[in-house]
Amino acid sequence: MRKIITKAALKAIQAKELLKSRIGENFVDSGIKILIAVVIGALLLGGLYSLFGDTILPTLTQKVTEMFNFAG
Repeated sequence: MRKIITKAALKAIQAKELLKSRIGENFVDSGIKILIAVVIGALLLGGLYSLFGDTILPTLTQKVTEMFNFAG
């Protein structure tokens, strides 16, 4: 019986120490950093997509067509 009480007291002390510890303190900070990285990545990807779609690809298509339509 005394062994069970000792184990229960030990578990209570461990639970108390676990609740007092601040080991998960940076959990929210890490989540915010990940969220910011995702948002910035999405903005960069959207900007590159619009740049390639509106500016680079039409110019590239025009240059290739002019290069192969050589009437020399």
